Amino acid sequence: MSKTVLVAACALIDPDGRVLIAQRPPQKAMAGLWEFPGGKVELKERPEEALIRELREELGIGVKEACLAPLTFVSYLYTEFHLLMLLYVCRRWDGEPQPLEHTAISWVRPRDLRSYPMPPADLPLIPMLRDLL
Repeated sequence: MSKTVLVAACALIDPDGRVLIAQRPPQKAMAGLWEFPGGKVELKERPEEALIRELREELGIGVKEACLAPLTFVSYLYTEFHLLMLLYVCRRWDGEPQPLEHTAISWVRPRDLRSYPMPPADLPLIPMLRDLL
Protein backbone atom coordinates (compact mmCIF):
# COMPACT_ATOMS: atom_id res chain seq x y z
CA MET A 1 0.00 0.00 0.00
CA SER A 2 1.43 3.36 -1.03
CA LYS A 3 1.67 6.28 1.34
CA THR A 4 -0.90 9.00 0.57
CA VAL A 5 0.44 12.53 0.27
CA LEU A 6 -2.08 15.35 0.66
CA VAL A 7 -1.27 18.46 -1.37
CA ALA A 8 -3.11 21.77 -1.68
CA ALA A 9 -2.59 23.60 -4.98
CA CYS A 10 -3.89 26.86 -6.35
CA ALA A 11 -4.94 28.20 -9.71
CA LEU A 12 -4.22 31.91 -9.34
CA ILE A 13 -6.31 33.68 -11.97
CA ASP A 14 -5.50 37.20 -13.12
CA PRO A 15 -8.07 39.75 -14.41
CA ASP A 16 -7.35 38.61 -18.02
CA GLY A 17 -8.38 35.01 -17.18
CA ARG A 18 -4.83 33.66 -17.25
CA VAL A 19 -3.60 31.03 -14.77
CA LEU A 20 -0.23 31.14 -13.03
CA ILE A 21 1.97 28.06 -13.33
CA ALA A 22 5.44 27.56 -11.86
CA GLN A 23 8.42 25.58 -13.13
CA ARG A 24 9.90 23.05 -10.70
CA PRO A 25 13.55 23.77 -9.81
CA PRO A 26 16.45 21.46 -10.80
CA GLN A 27 16.95 20.01 -7.29
CA LYS A 28 13.34 18.77 -6.95
CA ALA A 29 11.65 15.63 -8.28
CA MET A 30 10.11 16.20 -11.73
CA ALA A 31 12.51 19.12 -12.26
CA GLY A 32 11.65 21.42 -15.14
CA LEU A 33 7.97 20.48 -15.24
CA TRP A 34 5.32 23.17 -14.78
CA GLU A 35 2.80 22.93 -11.95
CA PHE A 36 0.13 24.80 -10.07
CA PRO A 37 1.75 26.40 -7.00
CA GLY A 38 1.14 24.84 -3.60
CA GLY A 39 2.53 22.04 -1.52
CA LYS A 40 2.15 19.37 1.10
CA VAL A 41 -0.35 19.75 3.91
CA GLU A 42 1.58 19.32 7.15
CA LEU A 43 0.36 17.41 10.20
CA LYS A 44 -2.30 19.38 12.14
CA GLU A 45 -2.63 21.85 9.25
CA ARG A 46 -5.80 22.46 7.25
CA PRO A 47 -5.42 22.51 3.44
CA GLU A 48 -6.29 26.22 3.30
CA GLU A 49 -3.63 27.03 5.91
CA ALA A 50 -1.06 24.99 3.97
CA LEU A 51 -1.91 26.77 0.75
CA ILE A 52 -1.67 30.24 2.30
CA ARG A 53 1.75 29.27 3.76
CA GLU A 54 2.99 27.74 0.50
CA LEU A 55 1.90 30.73 -1.62
CA ARG A 56 3.78 33.06 0.76
CA GLU A 57 6.91 30.84 0.68
CA GLU A 58 6.87 30.04 -3.06
CA LEU A 59 5.54 33.27 -4.58
CA GLY A 60 5.80 35.92 -1.86
CA ILE A 61 2.09 36.75 -1.97
CA GLY A 62 -0.51 37.08 0.75
CA VAL A 63 -3.79 35.23 0.35
CA LYS A 64 -6.80 35.37 2.66
CA GLU A 65 -8.68 32.13 3.29
CA ALA A 66 -11.96 33.76 2.15
CA CYS A 67 -10.39 34.24 -1.31
CA LEU A 68 -9.70 30.50 -1.77
CA ALA A 69 -12.52 28.68 -3.55
CA PRO A 70 -12.29 24.86 -3.79
CA LEU A 71 -12.62 23.76 -7.43
CA THR A 72 -11.76 20.07 -7.71
CA PHE A 73 -9.28 17.39 -6.67
CA VAL A 74 -7.19 14.72 -8.32
CA SER A 75 -6.21 11.29 -7.04
CA TYR A 76 -3.11 9.96 -8.77
CA LEU A 77 -0.95 6.91 -8.08
CA TYR A 78 2.74 7.58 -8.68
CA THR A 79 5.23 4.71 -8.34
CA GLU A 80 6.47 5.91 -4.93
CA PHE A 81 3.25 7.33 -3.41
CA HIS A 82 -0.42 8.13 -3.88
CA LEU A 83 -1.10 11.85 -4.42
CA LEU A 84 -4.35 13.46 -3.35
CA MET A 85 -4.26 17.05 -4.64
CA LEU A 86 -6.92 19.61 -3.79
CA LEU A 87 -7.16 22.46 -6.30
CA TYR A 88 -8.39 25.86 -5.20
CA VAL A 89 -9.05 28.94 -7.31
CA CYS A 90 -7.91 32.38 -6.16
CA ARG A 91 -8.56 35.68 -7.92
CA ARG A 92 -7.42 38.11 -5.17
CA TRP A 93 -4.07 38.31 -3.37
CA ASP A 94 -1.65 40.88 -2.00
CA GLY A 95 1.69 41.41 -3.72
CA GLU A 96 3.17 40.48 -7.08
CA PRO A 97 3.96 36.76 -7.54
CA GLN A 98 7.71 36.08 -7.73
CA PRO A 99 9.46 32.73 -8.38
CA LEU A 100 11.05 32.43 -4.91
CA GLU A 101 11.33 28.61 -4.98
CA HIS A 102 10.73 27.89 -8.68
CA THR A 103 12.91 28.35 -11.74
CA ALA A 104 10.24 30.52 -13.40
CA ILE A 105 6.56 31.43 -13.33
CA SER A 106 4.26 32.11 -16.26
CA TRP A 107 0.72 33.45 -16.78
CA VAL A 108 -0.98 31.13 -19.26
CA ARG A 109 -4.38 30.99 -20.93
CA PRO A 110 -6.20 27.76 -19.92
CA ARG A 111 -6.37 26.62 -23.57
CA ASP A 112 -2.54 26.85 -23.76
CA LEU A 113 -1.73 24.89 -20.56
CA ARG A 114 -1.20 21.61 -22.46
CA SER A 115 1.75 23.18 -24.32
CA TYR A 116 3.70 23.18 -21.03
CA PRO A 117 5.14 19.87 -19.75
CA MET A 118 3.37 19.12 -16.45
CA PRO A 119 3.40 16.29 -13.90
CA PRO A 120 0.84 13.58 -14.76
CA ALA A 121 -1.30 14.43 -11.73
CA ASP A 122 -1.76 18.04 -12.91
CA LEU A 123 -3.05 17.13 -16.38
CA PRO A 124 -6.63 16.15 -15.36
CA LEU A 125 -7.04 19.63 -13.83
CA ILE A 126 -6.63 21.44 -17.15
CA PRO A 127 -10.13 20.66 -18.58
CA MET A 128 -11.69 21.83 -15.29
CA LEU A 129 -9.92 25.18 -15.59
CA ARG A 130 -10.78 25.50 -19.28
CA ASP A 131 -14.47 24.94 -18.44
CA LEU A 132 -14.32 27.43 -15.56
CA LEU A 133 -12.68 30.17 -17.60
